[in-house]
Amino acid sequence: MSPAREYEALVETYSKAGGDAKALTSSEVGNLVIHHNKVLRANEVEGLKIETREFENGVEVLFIVKEGVRVKHPVHLCFGLLPQEGLQHILLGVRAEERSKVNVIAHCLFPNAIRVIHKMNAEINIEPEAEFDYRETHYHGEFGGIEVIPKAKIRVAEKGLWRSSFALIQGRVGKLDYDFEAFCEERGVAELLVRIYGKGEDEIKIKEIIHLNGREARGLAKSRLVLTDKARAEVRGETYGNAPFSRGHVDCMEIIHGDEVIASAIPVVLVKDKTAKVTHEAAIGSLDKKQIQTLMARGLEESEAIDIIVSGILRG
Repeated sequence: MSPAREYEALVETYSKAGGDAKALTSSEVGNLVIHHNKVLRANEVEGLKIETREFENGVEVLFIVKEGVRVKHPVHLCFGLLPQEGLQHILLGVRAEERSKVNVIAHCLFPNAIRVIHKMNAEINIEPEAEFDYRETHYHGEFGGIEVIPKAKIRVAEKGLWRSSFALIQGRVGKLDYDFEAFCEERGVAELLVRIYGKGEDEIKIKEIIHLNGREARGLAKSRLVLTDKARAEVRGETYGNAPFSRGHVDCMEIIHGDEVIASAIPVVLVKDKTAKVTHEAAIGSLDKKQIQTLMARGLEESEAIDIIVSGILRG
C-alpha cells in the first residue's frame, strides 16, 4: 500500500473510531499521523515543535510546547497499524516548557489486528506552571489479536499539571499492560484515568503510580473497568504522600458479568509526612440484571443491552 493510500485508509478508520478527520488535514491544527514506522503527516503550529525519526518497527517522536505558548486548538495524534500482523513501537519524548498549555487528542487504531504488538515508551516533562491534557483512545476491532504495552514516566514540576485519560472501549482489548508513573514537585498535579471494556479472553493489567514529592502536590489515580465473558484484569493503584500537605486519592471500580471473569484491585497508599493525606477506594461489583432485563424486554439482544449499560458506565 502506498503512503498516500495508507494515509487515506488511516484517516477513514480514524473517522469511524470517533475522531475528527478534518483535524488531521487542517494546516491550522497541530497533527501527527503515523502508520507502522512511517510518518505520513506532521503539521506544526505556532509554539509547537514536532520532530520525528523513523526506525525499523516504529518512530521516535519529540513533542515540544514552547515556553509561554497556549496552543489554540487541540493537537491531534494518530498512531495505527492496518495489516493483521506487525509491530509498532513509539518512542515519545514530551517537553511542555514553562507556562505553556496544550490539549492533545490521540487515537490508536488497529482494526484488523490478529498478531499485532503496539508499544509506547514515553518520557514526559511538565515544566513549572505548564499544563498538559492528554486523551488517548484505542480502536481495536473484534479479533483480540493485539498486545498493547504503554509505559510512561511523567515528571511534573512546580505548579505544573498533567492530566491523562486512556480509553479502550471499542473492540477487543486483547492483552494490555498499562504502566504510568508520575512524580510531582511542589503544588504539581497529576491525574491519571483509565477506562476499559474487557470481553472474550482479554487480559488486562493496569498500574498507576503517583509520587507526591513536593509540598502541596496532588494526585488522582482513577480506573473504571467492565469485564465480561472470560476477561481477566488486575488493577494496581499506588500513591505516595512524601511531602507536607500533599494530597492523593486512588479510586478503582471494576464491574463484572459472567461466571468466568477474574478481577482484582490492589490499592497501595503510603504517607511519609504527618501533614500529608492519601485515601483510596476500591470496589468490584456486577452489572445490574434488572437493567439488562429491561433493555432486553424492549427487543435488544443480551449483548446489545450489556453494551449500552457499559457505555453509560465508561463514558459517563
